[in-house]
Amino acid sequence: MYRVLNQRFDADGRTAAQGNIDMAWVGRALKLPFFALPPPKSLDRNDFASLKLGDISPADGAATLTAFTAEAIARIVPLLPKEPKSWIICGGGARNHTMMRMLRERLAPAAVQAADTLGWASDAIEAQAFGFLAARGLKGLPLSYPATTGVPIPMTGGVIARP
Repeated sequence: MYRVLNQRFDADGRTAAQGNIDMAWVGRALKLPFFALPPPKSLDRNDFASLKLGDISPADGAATLTAFTAEAIARIVPLLPKEPKSWIICGGGARNHTMMRMLRERLAPAAVQAADTLGWASDAIEAQAFGFLAARGLKGLPLSYPATTGVPIPMTGGVIARP
């Protein structure tokens, strides 16, 4: 969005709502080995650096990447021990109406709702999680467990830098 339209994000998913999804691209992107791995697993945005949309319009690009994100989330369902009955979405994606619509379509019959509808501070959840992890780190308690991230044993993490 920033590189092409000088916008920090797709406000309310309006750009994606105007585009056409390149389902062939989404299918190719979902062939990355990560999506077939059972949990626990994790990745970051750099894991997708090799994926290039090619020469398509900004609206089609936004629609395609939004669909990819929704489908990537939906791909976890068959790998879970039990299918979730509800999903709570937080952060910017919860304000993206196109993303929320796509998630509702792909995760049905489960309910999909924004964290704000539960009275949670959607934009603060990540900061709160890191605060919680920092407090655990200060006490020398584990931050990561085999069942959640695949580490071999419960592990602490981080470095405390005091002034």
